[in-house]
Amino acid sequence: MRKAKIYIPTKTAMQSGRGKSKSWVLKFKTKDTGTNPLMGWESSDDTLGEITLVFSTKKKAIDYAKKNNIEYELVKPKKSSFIIKSYADNFLKD
Repeated sequence: MRKAKIYIPTKTAMQSGRGKSKSWVLKFKTKDTGTNPLMGWESSDDTLGEITLVFSTKKKAIDYAKKNNIEYELVKPKKSSFIIKSYADNFLKD
C-alpha cells in the first residue's frame, strides 16, 4: 500500500507574504532510500517520491487518497502568532 503525507507547505525564508500557503499538498513517502557508493548521493528506486499533488482544499486531498487506496498521514498546520510592532519601537528604550 502506498503511503503519503497531506499538509500545507510552509513559506520559504525568501517570502514575506502568505500567497502560496493556502493549497494542500499530497506527497508520497519514498521507500528504500540508499546512498550511491560512487557519488555519495541519496537515491531510490521508488519513482512515487517525485510526485507532488496540489489540492485547493483538505477535503479534496483526503478524498483523492481514499479513492485511490493511499494510506495518508494528515499534518495539521501550526498557527503562527504575529507581534505587531512599530518601526519606532526599534529606537525606544525600555
